[in-house]
Amino acid sequence: MVELTIDGKTVSVPDGSMVMHAAEELGIYVPHFCYHKKLSIAASCRMCLVEVEKAPKALPACATPVTQGMVVHTNSEKAKAAQQAVMEFLLINHPLDCPICDQGGECQLQDLAVGYGKTTSRYQEEKRVVVHKSTGPLVSAEEMSRCILCTRCVRFGQEVAGQMELGVLNRGEHSEIASFVGKAIESELSGNMIDICPVGALTSKPFRYSARTWELARRRSVSPHDSVGANLVVQVKGDKVMRVVPFENEEVNECWISDKDRWSYEGLNVEDRLTVPMVRDENNVWCEVSWESALKVVSDALGQIAHKDGPEYLGALATESATLEELALLKRIMTGLGSSNVDTLLRNNDNNFARAFDGVPWLGMPLADLNHVDGVVVIGSNLRKDHPLMAQRLRQAAKKGARITLIDSYGEDPLFPVAARLTVAPSALVKTLEEVTKAVAQLKAGEQADLSNPVHALAAQLINGTKPAVFVGNAAVAAPDASQIVARAQNLADAYGATLGFLTAGANTVGAYITGAVARGDGLSAKQMLENPLKAMVVLHAEPKFDIENGVAAEYSLMGTFGIALTSYKSAAANWAKVMLPIAPFTETSGTFINAEGRVQSFKGVVPGKGLSRPAWKVLRVLGNLLQFTDFDQESSEQIRDEVIGSGITSKLSNKVNVIGQEIRRYNAHDGGLERVAEVAIYRTDAVVRRAEALQETEISRTPKVRLNAVTLTNLQVAEGEKVKVKSAVGEGEFIVALDNNLADDTIRVAQGFDATAALGNAYARLTVERI
Repeated sequence: MVELTIDGKTVSVPDGSMVMHAAEELGIYVPHFCYHKKLSIAASCRMCLVEVEKAPKALPACATPVTQGMVVHTNSEKAKAAQQAVMEFLLINHPLDCPICDQGGECQLQDLAVGYGKTTSRYQEEKRVVVHKSTGPLVSAEEMSRCILCTRCVRFGQEVAGQMELGVLNRGEHSEIASFVGKAIESELSGNMIDICPVGALTSKPFRYSARTWELARRRSVSPHDSVGANLVVQVKGDKVMRVVPFENEEVNECWISDKDRWSYEGLNVEDRLTVPMVRDENNVWCEVSWESALKVVSDALGQIAHKDGPEYLGALATESATLEELALLKRIMTGLGSSNVDTLLRNNDNNFARAFDGVPWLGMPLADLNHVDGVVVIGSNLRKDHPLMAQRLRQAAKKGARITLIDSYGEDPLFPVAARLTVAPSALVKTLEEVTKAVAQLKAGEQADLSNPVHALAAQLINGTKPAVFVGNAAVAAPDASQIVARAQNLADAYGATLGFLTAGANTVGAYITGAVARGDGLSAKQMLENPLKAMVVLHAEPKFDIENGVAAEYSLMGTFGIALTSYKSAAANWAKVMLPIAPFTETSGTFINAEGRVQSFKGVVPGKGLSRPAWKVLRVLGNLLQFTDFDQESSEQIRDEVIGSGITSKLSNKVNVIGQEIRRYNAHDGGLERVAEVAIYRTDAVVRRAEALQETEISRTPKVRLNAVTLTNLQVAEGEKVKVKSAVGEGEFIVALDNNLADDTIRVAQGFDATAALGNAYARLTVERI
């Protein structure tokens, strides 16, 4: 430790620390622009100049290492004079357009100019102008004349997002920040550049010129879009959500959020919002009705079917982003009716999966520990797209030397150093895991590794870790042989000496298991309910065409039932439902999510419900009363939460896997065609995100191409860029071909979640390709 004195206060900090770190330890603020606690030191703005005794001139606090006995003055005449001089230089070319700047009112340059600037400038020359360059639909760079070249955005791209999308062009007074040859900013974390820009040079394109910061009320919330549960500040004007920014929580999302969390709010205010209960009449026409009438229709139908046909003909489906309270009441209603048919695992293809382990699948460690693991195996995950904030944490671990290995079918670049990788066909995952487990055991027993063998090369990276972990991703959990994959993952973890964790797909997947809203016992899975249509189905939050595996067939199956949709959007249910009940999205209700690490996070509604929409937990509570069930008299969501989790959930978290049933053979050896590799595109994951206009304008949200490697293209006699017809057993579509040599032979990558790909059906179907 090094001891020094700053402004008369003594502090000890680790050797190698900078003066800025020591000042932060004391709570002393040193003005700065380019310094950011999560980024490397650039020392480019010079605003943090301080006086160091025995030094001939002021030194930058962010780039001056501490020394034993150092004496620093941050507020002396010499320091203030240096800081004021830097501010004068920074403002020479600044356009001073605060009245129309979106950053006005929350601008670091504005704040520091008050304390360190002057009322007039000595410089009368023309200010420089930087020509506007388009950077895509999310981040606006139309005012780069404001840029002070702090390079925070450049360093963020390199160090946090993992891709250098912005850089500094030219030199001297001609320097400017720009993207490469007019390319758009496409990182899944790009919006954080806006937050860390200190001067308003980068702003939010969807929010641009829509409100002033002092007009906005700020309310905390939790993201419903993935299993991190990022903490949010939702900014509201009147009754409308205008902007979403991160709330700093070092243990969950640090100071970042994904672009999906940031801009999905656009989907809250679309014309497609369902605002009135609707019932289909005898002429098959939708009619607006009162809540009393709609709920009476629902309760009468459920009661009659349970009595006449039997409760086994009733079922309920919900998404993994439904709140703990909603799932608890939905489960109670079905139990009260006598049915065990409740499931939230809408994309799962293995009916044994939820029964394959004891307890609840969770991450197996705190999220913050991802930054410090030193050996990781990730199985069946498209990390950057499925869990962008987890990928960011693993990126930091990899930069510190962690050996991260991937076993998957995507071959997607995670944008961090990978120690070893096996990209195999989906049907080969089980066999591959068996081979890796065997190789790990052999190497631990002292056998020599054959590094020319990819399996041995990967196993060799696994045997020396002190904080090892094995993580199972979304694709592995959704696979037809998921129970076998997780059993092999458990064997690998045991051989490796690692913890087994699940990245989990939804904001409340852990909560779904805790409430019992998964097919683990006697009840049917979502797949079974839809393959053997029931008499009535309650569907909570889901948009079947895109949220359920083989969505077109799911919609067709639901048309044959008495479909009851609790939804925020008309188009999500108008094709198949008999009753549509308007329920509130996450910004208009209170509730609780339990994230991948088992953290319980409750939130309140931030705006009133639109029209007659109501929180789903209140709708389900009233429905329970109409059905004359007990335990439906709660006055608040907190009361339901406390009933479900009691004193805590720690005792419920366990990942120990039991092998269930017989070995599943995924594909018949004589089946023709190519194995499909199908991820859910990052901005097509849930109903709110799919309606966010700016996110749908990004490159990744356009109609997907079909991707094949060079060997497969040669075998098919198809060239990159050609248009082909892709057929499955249930439908077909026309797509452009793209070359992707990261894929295994005889596989074809086609994303889910799009109208164009919905007709192809199952994510694990066999596909054939024909030239057009």
